[in-house]
Amino acid sequence: MEALRPSKTLVEQAYDALLEAICTGDIKAGDRLNQDELALRLNVSRQPINSAIAMLKAQRFVQDTGKRGVIVAPIDQNLFDSIYQFRTAIEPLAVELAVARMTNEAITIGRDIIARGKSCVQSGDHAAALRADMDFHGLIYRLSGNLIIADTMTLNWRHLQRAMSEVLSVPGTTLRVWKEHDQIFNAMVRGDGDSAAGLMKAHMENAAPRKVRLET
Repeated sequence: MEALRPSKTLVEQAYDALLEAICTGDIKAGDRLNQDELALRLNVSRQPINSAIAMLKAQRFVQDTGKRGVIVAPIDQNLFDSIYQFRTAIEPLAVELAVARMTNEAITIGRDIIARGKSCVQSGDHAAALRADMDFHGLIYRLSGNLIIADTMTLNWRHLQRAMSEVLSVPGTTLRVWKEHDQIFNAMVRGDGDSAAGLMKAHMENAAPRKVRLET
């Protein structure tokens, strides 16, 4: 018998809805967040909206401008670069930890994600390819067994998601990404943690996003 899972609070639901809208571009950088309008759209009172906005402000997704009120924060080049510096250090560690926890189920899931990612690239569906990219790295974070890595990188990926429209404009980027994912995962399946970590480090150091200067 499975334990009952409490449903999300109104604050959590409001936060999820606003974060998704910001990260997918439905609410764009510089757009003002009107609490009354948002409360009406989400069919909640202002209190959950205000609490959700406070959380998003602490996480750098929105900012207070004073007279204009709260707006969606511009994409921050420094934050983007900082996330990739962090990933270069953390993701090889996540891979090493994950190798020891590989299961047949994890191998199947990983190979399915890679196949999906390649298919999305071939069909030109960049948004779906990005979701598959997030799923691939998310699988590694979960397999690492390190809760700090998983929680921290989940939030960082949401920041990266906002900037990926610029990244995906780089010719050949997504195809190379999935070839590298394939190499990393094959090393993980073989149980070769050192090789997998080395490949992941190179994957991070040579990532096209690090070479893209974002417009803010």
